[in-house]
Amino acid sequence: MEQFNNNELVYVDDDHFDVTSFEEEDGFSPRSGSSFFDDDSVDSDFDDDFELSKPKTDTSALEAMNGKDIQGIPWERLNYTREKYRESRLKQYKNYENFSLSHEDLEKESKEVVKGHDFYKFQFNTRLVKSTIVHFQLRNLLWATSKHDVYLMQNYSVMHWSPLLRRGREVLNAAKPIVPTLKHPDSQTVTRVQISTMTVKDNLMVAGGFQGELVCKYVDQPGVTFATKLSTDENAITNAVDIYHNPSGSVRVMTANNDAQVRVLDGSNFVCLNRFTFPWSVNNTSVSPDGRLLAVLGDSAECLIADAQSGKVVSSLKGHLDYSFASAWHPNGQVLATGNQDTTCRLWDIRNLSESFATLKGRMGAIRTIRFTSDGRFMAMAEPADFVHIFDTSSDYSRSQEIDLFGEIAGISFSPDTEALFVGVSDRTYGSLLEFNRRHYDPYSVCMF
Repeated sequence: MEQFNNNELVYVDDDHFDVTSFEEEDGFSPRSGSSFFDDDSVDSDFDDDFELSKPKTDTSALEAMNGKDIQGIPWERLNYTREKYRESRLKQYKNYENFSLSHEDLEKESKEVVKGHDFYKFQFNTRLVKSTIVHFQLRNLLWATSKHDVYLMQNYSVMHWSPLLRRGREVLNAAKPIVPTLKHPDSQTVTRVQISTMTVKDNLMVAGGFQGELVCKYVDQPGVTFATKLSTDENAITNAVDIYHNPSGSVRVMTANNDAQVRVLDGSNFVCLNRFTFPWSVNNTSVSPDGRLLAVLGDSAECLIADAQSGKVVSSLKGHLDYSFASAWHPNGQVLATGNQDTTCRLWDIRNLSESFATLKGRMGAIRTIRFTSDGRFMAMAEPADFVHIFDTSSDYSRSQEIDLFGEIAGISFSPDTEALFVGVSDRTYGSLLEFNRRHYDPYSVCMF
């Protein structure tokens, strides 16, 4: 992963995201205004709990049906129409690439997909919580543990948002010293942690830091259970974290770091059980549903499949043209999806890894995040900005929905029951959390003539 200094936590958008700003006759600009990272707000972004009436900046499904922009952007007051601004963004956006690529062959290879479907409908957008990003290549900063519980990064805080109550609260303040409660030889106090990646499963939140930190906290308990620095390497940023079950059912925590190492920790006492070393910085890992196989992606055009217990490489996936940052397994364990800076997601049948069986193309940028629904029916992939694509896996990924928005995407997450999709948008003015609900079609309500 690309290294850069980030001494103070600031909004980190894709360096190549260079488009003309909005302009309005009275000088209004949605990109203007002060940052939410002012010094006087670092200690805590919110009180421990707050409940506010719906502000004018939030958008409901009813308001969207009546013509309001889902993000609350006042297009009628701007010099640009939405359509003209979208056209400008598509023309001017420059995708970040580590290699100079020719996309002609990718266009030919990409699967033909019928867009325009509406699998998930817009439900609500709130600006009471605003996603933020530390590193422009890392976008796993939002997780839903239920359709009523969403966790996301905002400045130095991990926030919990309740879509049901429309109320947020701070779960972790990483600006202050984090003193772990677990007595552990590797446990240590960490402070001012710039959280670069996170995951939340079964009440366990695991967060990785820009300086190689690891923080483990049970969200239903006070305090932080475990915290440490995984490496003293000056370039040891924690790129990805994962919580999974090994074949015997034990909980494991996995970390992927820029020091080219993957570490496996016991999910109960956080003892480091194993560490695997690879030839390049590891940007992302994901473990198969049965806990036996490990996908390893990093600063290489190749992706690797390894034994999750030993770390031994058993297969190499060839086809991508640049570095990879995202992966996800279909719940059936037979399909692996990998996302790359070459603007594609490749689908691999684990029974035949000689080549990918499908290539899905984004609109303008790298594929930074991939998620499957728990029932395997849908797969979502997010670009660095503006576009989230949802594919119907039952149609062999040939039907899709395209969510079109404006802003950097900090993360996406389906709720475990598949009923909701959440999208975190990072933007100084229009940073927000978008909620979409799954459509259900009743065949008996359709009259045939």
